[in-house]
Amino acid sequence: MSAHQYDHGHTVAGWVGCGIATVGAGVAGLGVCTVSGVLIAGGAAIGVVSLLVTWVLHLSGWGKGPGVRPRAEWGWRVRDSAAPGGHQECLGCRLAGRGRGLSAVVPAVPAQRESEPEAVAAAGADSVR
Repeated sequence: MSAHQYDHGHTVAGWVGCGIATVGAGVAGLGVCTVSGVLIAGGAAIGVVSLLVTWVLHLSGWGKGPGVRPRAEWGWRVRDSAAPGGHQECLGCRLAGRGRGLSAVVPAVPAQRESEPEAVAAAGADSVR
């Protein structure tokens, strides 16, 4: 059982990405203090690497999607069961080409018969105006 009462999103991807980004911020800060453009650029490059590593870990199931996970997956060492298909509202999954088909489901609207009056209250008809 997790020591938390809420799903804070502690994941392997989060911890690793935060650790690498912290090193990058330290290198960039050292570059600012020593007025070294090379260290500042190196710190920024390490920051970009942290984003990429976190993204790859998220896509491989070591991160979490938006929203609350099931309580059984709250531990930070538990892989995300929804990662292979992608998360519907996740920018990282959409950038990787995952999760697009989930939001494209449109409910079918029945065709109108000629003898019936025009239906104004059709699904989404008011949002078109």
